[in-house]
Amino acid sequence: QVQLVESGGGLVQAGGSLRLSCAASGRTFSTYNMGWFRQAPGKEREFVATFIWSDGTTYYAESVKGRFTISGANAKNTVYLQMNSLKPEDTAVYYCNANNGDYWGQGTRVTVSS
Repeated sequence: QVQLVESGGGLVQAGGSLRLSCAASGRTFSTYNMGWFRQAPGKEREFVATFIWSDGTTYYAESVKGRFTISGANAKNTVYLQMNSLKPEDTAVYYCNANNGDYWGQGTRVTVSS
């Protein structure tokens, strides 16, 4: 089993920045990717970004390209999501996941005010 714990959410004004963290514990040697999804009120959960541990490859949703950056710290089993130029439409609960959804965190709320 792998446990994921997110942190770093909060309230920020439009145009501001936040950095989310997701720390993995447990059988972390079995994780090959980690990433982020988000779910806004009344909407489906959607993909945001993912990080491939083996070579550092990253993937992003079109809606966040150029504004969000995902990175990983192998020694800490942690991935980060740096979110810049935040928009009100980025408001959501952000969920960390590993291995394409085999494991999920509890989520951290991000609210962007206009």
